[in-house]
Amino acid sequence: MKKILTAILLFDMAAGLLFSYLYGMRSRTVAADSGIVKVAEDGLEAADVKKIAITFDDGPHPCYTEQLLDGLKKRGVVATFFVTGEHAELHPEVIERMKEEGHLVGNHTYSHIQLTKSNRDVFKEELIKTNEILKEITGEEVQYVRPPYGSWDKSFEKELNMFPVLWTVDPLDWCSKNVSCITEKIVSKTGENDIILMHDYYDTSVTAALKAIDKLLEEGYTFVTVEEILFD
Repeated sequence: MKKILTAILLFDMAAGLLFSYLYGMRSRTVAADSGIVKVAEDGLEAADVKKIAITFDDGPHPCYTEQLLDGLKKRGVVATFFVTGEHAELHPEVIERMKEEGHLVGNHTYSHIQLTKSNRDVFKEELIKTNEILKEITGEEVQYVRPPYGSWDKSFEKELNMFPVLWTVDPLDWCSKNVSCITEKIVSKTGENDIILMHDYYDTSVTAALKAIDKLLEEGYTFVTVEEILFD
């Protein structure tokens, strides 16, 4: 009888340990339907991240880009800057700061040239020249290009090993000085995985961008660089 009671007791203990193990494993599972990840170690729950990217063309500007970088740093937000080679040459210290603070730096040609049927070689030369300028400043190869006006030749992707980055939200900030209007366009049109087109060469654009960022952060969006939108 004593042996039987001992066996029952050991069975109960094993069953209890198995239950605890299975319960612990269950607490680490992902609830796919609800989009919630349960973390057993600290009991926290994290919802899916809503990613968006904000991009700035034409800079760097010696004043406005610095103001923008200050605002982004204060908010803990990263952005993507598509800079022209001529402006990068004039303000390499701003490019260095972009890289140091975690932003992605891309190519916007040397002189903001638009690709046409007759200037393909010149356009390509400007991309190469700007890549060289940026590599000398940052020490890194440039992978991403924002072609001015969206004009692009797909064969450049293989020739130069570069990826074109266009946009999904365009508030036309370059042709307006109405900060409220620009801000509203950004916030109302932006959704998950969107890429916002802005310019850091106008004071109103910088002000509107920071106001829009504040509103989008309140709506639960997380700002990432364009590569996370394109390839994640």
